[in-house]
Amino acid sequence: MSVTAARGPAVAVGVLIGCGVVCAALAMGLRQSFGLFLAPMTAAHAWSASGFAFAIALQVLVNGISQPIWGQVADRIGGRKVIMLGALLQLIGVLGMALSDGLPLFTFFAGLVMGFAVSAAGMPVIMASLTRLLPEAQRGRATGLGTAGSSFGQFLVVPLVQLGISGLGWQAALVAVALASLLMIPLALPLNDTQARPAAGAAAEQTAGEALRLALRTPTFWFLCCGFFVCGLHVSFLAIHLPGFVASCHLPVAVGAGAISLIGLFNVAGSLIAGELSTRWKRRELLVGIYAARGVVMAIFLFAEKTTASVLIFSAVMGILWLSTVPPTVALCARNFGMRWLATIFGLVFLAHQVGGFTGAWLGGLVFDRTGSYDLMWTISILAAAFAALVHMPVKDGPPRALPATA
Repeated sequence: MSVTAARGPAVAVGVLIGCGVVCAALAMGLRQSFGLFLAPMTAAHAWSASGFAFAIALQVLVNGISQPIWGQVADRIGGRKVIMLGALLQLIGVLGMALSDGLPLFTFFAGLVMGFAVSAAGMPVIMASLTRLLPEAQRGRATGLGTAGSSFGQFLVVPLVQLGISGLGWQAALVAVALASLLMIPLALPLNDTQARPAAGAAAEQTAGEALRLALRTPTFWFLCCGFFVCGLHVSFLAIHLPGFVASCHLPVAVGAGAISLIGLFNVAGSLIAGELSTRWKRRELLVGIYAARGVVMAIFLFAEKTTASVLIFSAVMGILWLSTVPPTVALCARNFGMRWLATIFGLVFLAHQVGGFTGAWLGGLVFDRTGSYDLMWTISILAAAFAALVHMPVKDGPPRALPATA
């Protein structure tokens, strides 16, 4: 369905984008629901909260480390097969979580198995497949839709899972999450990007090793990694510590929960806008503007009076900037390194995002434990935003790179 789908009837392209968006929404929504099980599972098994949290943190790290591996597998056999395999792994992983009676077994399924599963059936592989299957004029829009779909999945699926826990119990709800993972298999059927391989020529003959060596010796690759590291640092710090920061300001607990919800809701709009602008503006300038805006917004919030209104306004604005970095970053990976090994290259950039995410989550807690305040972490986040804006200025954003022919 790649080039043929793109040149075919509009409905074919619509089905392709729709399936990719819904698949991304389902993958993200199910994954983001795991935190809801902390309280009931630790109470039922007499586990420590830190033990449960370690398993989920391990999942994040395994997700990042395995992403380039799954990306290369997707580049070789097609994203559709990898997403389907990820859905099956998620079925096994979540069922294992439901049936685990001890923390070591739970950590194996929630950390290792699910870490591999969310990499295989996650947004990087889905976005790379969509990017390969569509003409360049539609790629930014489709990537924006996919990113927005991920946030909408978080906004929609997580409350449904909470209803399941309340009505059926945590174990039955986990089984339902496992079965819902299978819905990604039919949704992945149109993502048949094996037909989107380049025609005979330099790009078609380029090996994975050549693509990797090209990326590692290209400054633009490292600039994109540095920027995505900062993106991950911001996202994890706010997602994990914003409710605690709100509580430290003596505001109602509901304000912290509302802040996270608003971020997810407004990220839908932000991702769509970024996807559209990626087809009209230079992606480099777009990323510079997004990271600079993050720094300005956080600086204003740091010095503003902390009220319910200021927290919710900050959350809405940050939601617009939340994952709006994804469409231009994917587009720049494709423009600089081609389509053949796009999932591999973007998987490596995504690894930097996950390392940044781990850093933001851990460093936020460390700073608060040592100082009793988040002020230093806010300052670090603002400086990191300035660094990310500067580091994107020399990124190459010209015509697609001419790849060297294989000897």
